[in-house]
Amino acid sequence: MMYRAQLCTADEERIVTDLEKCHFVTLETDMMMAGAVENNLPGLPLEQFTALMSRRLAAQDRYDEIRQIFSAFDARCCGFLTLDDFKRAFADVTPHLPEQTVTEAFREVDRDLDGHVSFKDFEIVMRHE
Repeated sequence: MMYRAQLCTADEERIVTDLEKCHFVTLETDMMMAGAVENNLPGLPLEQFTALMSRRLAAQDRYDEIRQIFSAFDARCCGFLTLDDFKRAFADVTPHLPEQTVTEAFREVDRDLDGHVSFKDFEIVMRHE
């Protein structure tokens, strides 16, 4: 599946998110390295390093995928989604889906009921399993 992505002002949110992620990664890495130093090891065991990097790459891939989907929905590059954006996107992907279902999906994602869905709200719903 291919999504059309555009650079939107909503991408500014990603800068904050990435900085926060970098801070968290640094803390987690420091904690792991402290354990290696305490045990007089030259570094992390391969298994620990592989597990850490796998989690990081999987999280970033999922974030990028969600950002691409959001950008495809946000055709006007407003940084938020409206019901019309949802209708347009769902019409492209699933043209036979009833409009009522799309409206209900939008209401579910629009957590504060202001008629706009932010990337953060969209991401929360997309990550829900």
